[in-house]
Amino acid sequence: MELKEKISIEDINGMSVRIRLVEAENYKKSAFTHYLHNNKNGASKFYKKDAVSYVKDLLANKNPEEKITNKVAEKALQYYLFNFKNNVPFPEPKNPKFKFIDLFAGIGGFRLALQNLGGKCVFTSEWDKYSKLTYEANFGEVPFGDITKDETKSYVPDNFDVLCAGFPCQAFSIAGKKGGFEDTRGTLFFDVAEIIKRKKPKAIFLENVKGLRSHDRGKTLATILNVLRNELGYYVPEPEIINAKNYGVPQNRERIFIVGFRLDLGITNFKYPKPTDKTKVLEDILEEKEVSVKYYLSDTYMNTLRAHRARHESKGNGFGYAIHSNDEIANAVVCGGMGRERNLIIDDKLTNYTPVTKIKGEVNRDGIRKMTPREWARLQGFPDNYKIIVSDAQAYKQFGNSVAVPAIQATAKKIIQYLNNNH
Repeated sequence: MELKEKISIEDINGMSVRIRLVEAENYKKSAFTHYLHNNKNGASKFYKKDAVSYVKDLLANKNPEEKITNKVAEKALQYYLFNFKNNVPFPEPKNPKFKFIDLFAGIGGFRLALQNLGGKCVFTSEWDKYSKLTYEANFGEVPFGDITKDETKSYVPDNFDVLCAGFPCQAFSIAGKKGGFEDTRGTLFFDVAEIIKRKKPKAIFLENVKGLRSHDRGKTLATILNVLRNELGYYVPEPEIINAKNYGVPQNRERIFIVGFRLDLGITNFKYPKPTDKTKVLEDILEEKEVSVKYYLSDTYMNTLRAHRARHESKGNGFGYAIHSNDEIANAVVCGGMGRERNLIIDDKLTNYTPVTKIKGEVNRDGIRKMTPREWARLQGFPDNYKIIVSDAQAYKQFGNSVAVPAIQATAKKIIQYLNNNH
């Protein structure tokens, strides 16, 4: 029994060591790609040490017989810089106008928007491994991992202008408390607030679900605003509910935007953007050519959906699937659950009804199908040269969790105008 317990403990300890080694390797790769992207600005010093270490490991693996010194690795790093080509779909601007960081980055919706305005991303973090793959494929940079860890926070550079964060909403435990900075511990907002406290960016831009406004009878949002305004020293106007459908994408997607400016800048009259384009409908983003039969629902599944909706209707509920015509707009895309079934369309271009996946029954003959991941990307404002390198299941999850790029860009444009005193 004692021997068994000893082996178990050793196995667990060994696993912990391996996990730490993997995390260290991930930090090094993130630092390496961040260094390549930031070698011409002050942020590079936050990444150089680990970038050199990463190159040293690469050389040691390729040349196990040779002793690789830091000096050799540093020279090799300069070679990487010399040969570094930003041959990714969305390279940084050549002459950046401002710097920003991208927290809870997902697949880079914030980054796309702010790069379009001339911004340079100097740090990014995202914990989901599949989102990190998509991010790297499109921006040539590996996001750092879990931002709740002090080690991850230590890589955040100084002197950036805008902090961006689409942080997930978590319940705050503020019963009987003042609802201040310390009361947010254990929530992801605390980690955002901690970085704001340390780095004092000129502006902050936070995004969250619409429900944040009413969460815990408004106490959660009140706590966030109290921390930003009274403890961190930012002018924060009343947050705004922004709907993506007013900014050039055919999707009814409401999100709360929170913008703030450091008090010493003297900005006290920020106004959120007015709608830019309310005209887009589904026809503007749907595929023109025939799509795979795998996106078409089976007749058996359609019957299940109809029965599901009937059960809800009999109870007085309106939940169920939805089929949209081409001149309508989509419901908000979400990950999981009935997300895809809430945005079905009719597409009669299918010519081959032979299933390519296992389905019950036959492919329906009414042309009812799910939207493709590329169509979801367009619903969120991602351009067609944005790379989708993951499975459909992961792609739906990633775009469902993303921000709507045009709405973010319209708001960020106003932020930069105020920072430039050009209201």
